[in-house]
Amino acid sequence: MSKMIPDLEGAFRQFVPPRDAVLLQLEEEATREGIPIIGPVVGEFLYVLARAIQAKQILELGTATGYSAIYLARACQGSTGRLVTLEKDEGMASRAQANFQKAGLAHCIEIRVADALAEMTNMEGPFDLIFMDIDKEGYLPLLSHCHRLLKAEGLMVTDNVGFHAANDFNHAVFESPQWKSVHLLSFLPYHSPEKDGLCLALRT
Repeated sequence: MSKMIPDLEGAFRQFVPPRDAVLLQLEEEATREGIPIIGPVVGEFLYVLARAIQAKQILELGTATGYSAIYLARACQGSTGRLVTLEKDEGMASRAQANFQKAGLAHCIEIRVADALAEMTNMEGPFDLIFMDIDKEGYLPLLSHCHRLLKAEGLMVTDNVGFHAANDFNHAVFESPQWKSVHLLSFLPYHSPEKDGLCLALRT
């Protein structure tokens, strides 16, 4: 059996994807203001996933300043797709909209200032991909809505499932015949936090 690379975390930091000026500015703001963001590794992961499944209609739950939305919108804009992103904080939504303008993506992103549960109750799909990154207590109540709004074989990606408040959600997804899921405990440089879990689930 081959030996593992010494200092795995240090070694994998060299593979953090490069970012443009807009994303670097958002990272600096996040550090300065204590805004939790997914960071460049998960951002690039979302981009790769969205491109791999050729997602055209994407729903994001939790916008903040728009960091993850930029990755998702860039993944679907080439296929004339669109991203709908929900953010309950009006101030954050306003900042995100300005960042979408800076990134040249405002034309393919619709930001809605709304509580995710209230908004999703009245939404219609189907979406190809849903990315969930809101208060972790809200994950489980939104699970049935995610299933309803995703197309058959659509993909749900959920961040921060290493948090205690996401534990009921983790069990519900894992035990449900409506989802085919995998939970990944990961080292994620520049993510908040860097050691956390991700859940990928296909709607069955």
